[in-house]
This record gives sequence, C-alpha cells and structure tokens, in this order.
Amino acid sequence: MMFSELAKTLPDYAKDLRLNVSSLLAEQLLTDQQKWGTIVAVAHACAHKPLIEAAEAEAATKLTAEAMTAAKAAASIMAMNNIYYRFTYMASRPDYKTMPAKLRMNVIGAPGIEKADFELFSLAVSAINGCGMCIDAHDKVLAQHGVGTDKIQAAVRIAAVVHAVARTLQAL
Repeated sequence: MMFSELAKTLPDYAKDLRLNVSSLLAEQLLTDQQKWGTIVAVAHACAHKPLIEAAEAEAATKLTAEAMTAAKAAASIMAMNNIYYRFTYMASRPDYKTMPAKLRMNVIGAPGIEKADFELFSLAVSAINGCGMCIDAHDKVLAQHGVGTDKIQAAVRIAAVVHAVARTLQAL
C-alpha cells in the first residue's frame, strides 16, 4: 500500500490529517528528494512498520537508492544523536556540554546525497525526537546552504503530519 492510500484509511476523527497529507503531497516547495526523503526519514523515526512500508513503497519511484538510504540513515543517526545531545542540552552540569561525544556519526559528513537535503531530513527527525540542540544545529547548517525558512517549515510540517498519522494508526 502506498503512503497516500494509507492516509485514506485514517478514521473520520482524523479527517484533518487526511487533508493535511493530501496538501503536503501536492506541495511544490520541496523537491521530490526533499519531500519524500523527509517522509521516509520521519516514518522510520516513528517506528510504525505499516507506515514505513507505505512511505518506502511510494517513495521508491521518487527517490534514488542513495536518497532512500540517506533518509533511513538520517532517522538512524538522529535516534542516537537526539538522545545524546538532548541530554547534554538539558543536564544542569556544564561539564557534559564540553565532553567529546565519542560516538561515530560519519554519515553526517558523507550522506551520499546533497548535504542540505540530508540536513533537512535530520532536522525533521530531530523535531519529532524533541532535541532543541540538534534542531538548532541543523537549522544553522541549512541556513549556510541557503535553504530558506519556508522549506524548513515545510519539512517540519511533514514531520508533524506523518508523526500524527503514525500515532493515530498505532492507536487503532
């Protein structure tokens, strides 16, 4: 089943989500790689298997193999980084902020696709995982790459809607 079809199975009380999915899929602000990479990354971050399968099925015709891998890698590396950096950001002891992470995260430096697109996926996942430090870091890199706030907002809207779809489907 495709992601757009899965969204149509949402119950009537989630009609707004169905409409939001439709609007986001029709939006032209992001490239297909940005839009569908974000959807795949967020689906993986939500860890709802039917959603992951549906997102990947529809994205398969819109993403290269490299972009699909990068989207999954963004979800994977942010699952680790968002926990670690959220801890350092929230902990009261200042020592944690200056200690080396000692965590491998090579994919951030060489994601296999355009750096800005990978950062967009990572920011969307970081928004779901609630890591303010990571959100700020990815936002800064995106600004350095000339990605406007309108595109960043679009990616975060995708994250919000896909996350809500996952939560709603999990509750059924």
